[in-house]
Amino acid sequence: MLEKVQTALNKIRPMLQRDGGDVELVGIEGKIVKVKLQGACAGCPMSQMTLKNGIEKILKEEIPEIEAVENVE
Repeated sequence: MLEKVQTALNKIRPMLQRDGGDVELVGIEGKIVKVKLQGACAGCPMSQMTLKNGIEKILKEEIPEIEAVENVE
């Protein structure tokens, strides 16, 4: 599953980088993906929306067994 998550994040990454941000995969615990938002995404007031409506939505579409995506500091 790690490779699938990395592949999906690589599809998302250009959109984040366009706005000065990025996402790093921290790990996978069961069916929960742990990521760290970086750059402009880390301090953005819209980061929670980006995480849930962007990153989590795309990962769940590509990898149905994923239940959630969480940001870790």
